[in-house]
This record gives sequence, C-alpha cells and structure tokens, in this order.
Amino acid sequence: MHPQSTRPPVSSIICPSFGETRIITTTFFQELKRRNVARVAVLYIIASWLILQVADVGVSLLGLPEWIGKAIFLLLALGFPLALIFSWVYEMTPEGLKKEKDIDRSQSITPATGHKINVLIIVLLILAIGTVVLDRLMPQSTPVVEMTAIEEGEETAAADPATLAAAKFAPAADRSIAVLPFVNMSSDPEQEYFSDGLSEELLNLLAKVPELQVTSRSSAFAFKGEKIDIPEVAQKLNVAHVLEGSVRKSGNQVRVTAQLIDASTDTHMWSETFDRTLDNIFAIQDEIAAEVVAQLKVTLLGATPKVRQTDPEAYTLALQAQHLDRQGTVEAWKQAMVLYQKALGIAPDYAPAWAGLAQVYSGLASQGEGELTMEQGLARAREAANKAVALDPDYAPAHDAAGAIAMTVDRDLAAAAAHYELALALDPGNSDILGNAAVLARALGRPDEGIELLQYAVERDPINPTHHFYLGVVYSYAGRLDEAIASLRTALALSPARIAVQANLGDVLLRKGKPEEALAAIQQEPSLWREIYLPVAYWGLGRKAESDAALAELIENQERDAAYNIAYVYAYRGEADRAFEWLDKAVAYKDPGLTDIALEPLFANIRDDPRWLPFLERAGKAPQQLAAIKFEVKLPD
Repeated sequence: MHPQSTRPPVSSIICPSFGETRIITTTFFQELKRRNVARVAVLYIIASWLILQVADVGVSLLGLPEWIGKAIFLLLALGFPLALIFSWVYEMTPEGLKKEKDIDRSQSITPATGHKINVLIIVLLILAIGTVVLDRLMPQSTPVVEMTAIEEGEETAAADPATLAAAKFAPAADRSIAVLPFVNMSSDPEQEYFSDGLSEELLNLLAKVPELQVTSRSSAFAFKGEKIDIPEVAQKLNVAHVLEGSVRKSGNQVRVTAQLIDASTDTHMWSETFDRTLDNIFAIQDEIAAEVVAQLKVTLLGATPKVRQTDPEAYTLALQAQHLDRQGTVEAWKQAMVLYQKALGIAPDYAPAWAGLAQVYSGLASQGEGELTMEQGLARAREAANKAVALDPDYAPAHDAAGAIAMTVDRDLAAAAAHYELALALDPGNSDILGNAAVLARALGRPDEGIELLQYAVERDPINPTHHFYLGVVYSYAGRLDEAIASLRTALALSPARIAVQANLGDVLLRKGKPEEALAAIQQEPSLWREIYLPVAYWGLGRKAESDAALAELIENQERDAAYNIAYVYAYRGEADRAFEWLDKAVAYKDPGLTDIALEPLFANIRDDPRWLPFLERAGKAPQQLAAIKFEVKLPD
C-alpha cells in the first residue's frame, strides 16, 4: 500500500471491530462526497426527468409507438447505477478520464469538478421548474374527438371504428357511467324490446342527474350482443363505471338483475335482483337509479329523478313502438304508429308516446309514405309534438320534437330556438337534443356555436355516427374543410351506409380541389343525395354534358321534393337566373331545405347578386333577421 494513502486497511473493511464501524462509515460517506458520487446521482435524476418530458412530447407529436417512451425510461433506469459506479471508479483530470486509484490525491481536481456539477444541477433545476410552471399555465383545450384529415390514398389506420372515434379523450371522470343494453332472458326473443326499453329508461333517468356524466344510448348500445370485456367497453366509451343487467319477462311477472361495475378494477360495486309484477316496473327503475347514485357518492343538488309512470300496458306498447321506430324503415314506422296509437288509447295523457308518434309521423311524411300526404303527415307530427308539450312541459324530448317541426316544417326558427333552449335546460346532457340544437345554430348562421354543441355531444356520445356527420357538415359550412373531411370519414367508419355522408364528403372534397375523389365519394352515396350531388360533381370536373343530363334527371324525378337542392345546383353552375327561379319554387313548395340557406356553400356564386339579400329577407333568413333571434345554450361543466 502506498504510504500516503488515506484508505483504511483492507482487513479493517472486511472484518472491522465494533469500535471501528463508525469511523469506517464516516470515511465511506466522506469518500462518496469527495468523488462527487452524490452530485452525479442528483444530476442524473434531474437530467433523466427532463429527457422523459421531451420524449413524451416527441412520441405524442410524431405519433410514435408508446413502447419507445417505455424503452427510454428503462434505459435511463439501467444507466443510473452505472453512472454511480463510473463516478466512483473514474475521475476527470486535465489529461482526461483516469481511474481514481491511479491519481495522486494532492493533484486531484474533484473540488473543481464538483463545482461544475453544482452549476449544471442548478441550470437543469431551473429548466425543470420552468417546464412544470409552463405546463400549469398553458390553457387546456376541451377534449373532443378529432380525426386527422385523411389525405389522398391514405387509409384509416384503426380497424375498430369505436377505438377510432374515441381516440382522443381526457381521462374518464369518476362520476361517469354507461348503461349497457340489458340482456333479454325471456323465452320469447320478441320480448327484447322490453329489455332494451328498460335499459334506455334507466339511462335517461340517470342522465337527469346533473352531477353524473352518462354516455348516450347510441354509443352504449353499439356494443349490444358483442362479447367484450367491461374495461374495454369503458375505455371506448370513456367512462369509469358500467351498469349492466338482464330482464326476464313472463306474462305479468318481471325479474330484473342489475349490477354496477367499477371499470378500473372490473369488480362489482353493487348487484341486486328484483322479482316484481309489471305494475312495479317503475319502482324498480327508481330503486336502481337511486342505488347507482348512492354507490357513486353523488351529492345531489335536488331529489333523485323519478321515472314517468303510466298504465303498464300502455308503457309496454310504447316501448315496443320505440323499438320499431329506431329501425328507421317505412314498414317499421307504420307498425310503430299503430302501437303508439294503441298506447294512447289506453293512456291518452302519456307524453312520451305523443312525442314518439310525432317522430313517426315526421319519418313517414319525409318519405312520402303512409295514407297521408306529406303536408298531412307533417301536420299530424306538429299536432302530436304540441300535445306532448302541453301534457308535460318538463319533458325534454317533447320540446325536441316540437323544435324539429318548427325548424324544418314551419321554418319558424324563433319558435325552434325557444323549444331547444327549454329542452336543453331540462336535459342539458342529452346528446340527441344537442345535435338537433346544433343544426338550428347552423341554420341561424352561427356555425361556431353549432361546432361547440356538437363537440360536446361527440364527447358524451363518442361512437354516434350522426353526431360526427352533423359536426362534419357544420365544419364544412364554417369553411374548416380538413376538419369536415375528418369528421365525415369518422362517421363513415362508424356507419358505412349512413345516409348523406358520402354526398357531403364529396361536396367538401370538391371545394378542396379534389374533383375526382369528390365524384368517387358521391357515386357511393346510397340515397337520393347521390342524384342531387352528381350534377355538381360532373360540373366540377368540367364534364358539362354529363352534368346537364344528371340535372335533367334530378328535375324530372324530384321537382317538388328537391326544388331547393336544384336551386343550389344551378347556383354552383353559375346560372343565377335559373337558381332564383328554383328558389321561388322552393318557397312555393315549402321545401324544408330552405332552413339551411344562410350558410349553404353551394350558393357562393350568387351571394353577390342584387337579388340575393331581398330573397333572404322575404324568406326570413337575412343576416339581420337571424341575428335578432335569441338562442343561448349553456353547456354543463
């Protein structure tokens, strides 16, 4: 051993006496300090934290796989003990790195190296504190579903539309819940309408609790019949809890089993089975809702909402009619109409049945089906909606139905605004009403308000294709074309056969300067909208003869029902005289399309025509007239 060394004898380290232990420990910590091991440890930890922050942002911005961030963390963790060993074994000298045992202590520069490390620690600490402060001060955007615009030739990366739609959300709120469709355990498969209806009634009941975030029916029912784990469902719906169960109905006897599940742990928070008669079905729903509220520790600002009671037979008939109404076919609507009428024959004061009947009448009238003419069908729809409102002014869907009639049939936007304001005051989280209110905002020339309403609706109802479709149309009217394309393509991913999506996507692509893609999209449209947009697409491609032929066919087949649309086809083609001629016809035919004239992009070529503003004034759609209509909706926090 070198006579000048201060290291203790090896024998003392290996086998020290009790009296030497304190001296050895003190010497060891002094040596750690002298060799800057502690400083290196602090420096490494701070530097690693900053590297991980940068990596997190980089992985997110560049769309890199999550495993890259995990790999960086693992490498940094493995490097920590190596850094400490390195700082113990080696020392920085003016001649470079040398092993510590080979350096004369009198020539060591570890104090100077320690000072430099201290400076580095201070600099990195300032950067770390600055990062934290900046993160706290940066405004947080409202979490909404937004898809990246898909460029030419690019395909959707996610195979699962539900995952695609729910891709960007804030973490699920603690008091958030989805009510999955209860399983029909009855021997008769036809009783499924009852289990579905009971589930929806429970969902609507819980949605009336302002302190709860409840996923809407269309998203929750998207998983009906699928074998899927509850945590996965909860992740896609962005909720923390799930209510599921089963229903067995036999004659007048009903057995309902309900269970509340904590999605994070996939464990039951509460479960109960109710064996009752059909006369007690409303009490069962009230008990389940009250128990869910209690389990989620919701502090109510008022009493727990109660289900609307009526005659049990009328209730089951209305549930069956509602089940048929949702099928969206003419034949199903005709059957639903009969069932609603039977229910109202038993319970003429049941507002939900009147509201449902209004929707059925509207559907039949819009398709020109049934024994009534379109005008007669819409008149019946108006009567039914007004009857629902009169019977139960606090029933939000009644105001929703009345608002839709006022907006599209009567073209009375002020009356529609009053109904939608009241409907959303009564049921602020109802995504269906939010979607319809957004359509009204668009009709009033207020696309930004419509976008805000639909973004909120999409967050609450993430895999509802209708909301994504509406959002895409409002983005289009607002001139936000990339976002419009993204939302419309999300709607298509969720519902490839959804009416009018391909046509509107083609319209936006045409305005983006992609006429070939526009024509391809429009040609895939499964409804009348294909016939409407084909002359536009052909004109955009410079194929005048084909545009003329398609327009002539449209006029021959749809003169009365599409006068407004024919007008904007002529406007897009630059034929102003013909456009105004067809606008006058649209007024004469009471075309519901006139509701959207304020922002319709295809009228861009005639907006500077001296006849434009006078026409809008006659139609009640001039900017100053629309601005005078009061429509204010406050979204829940």
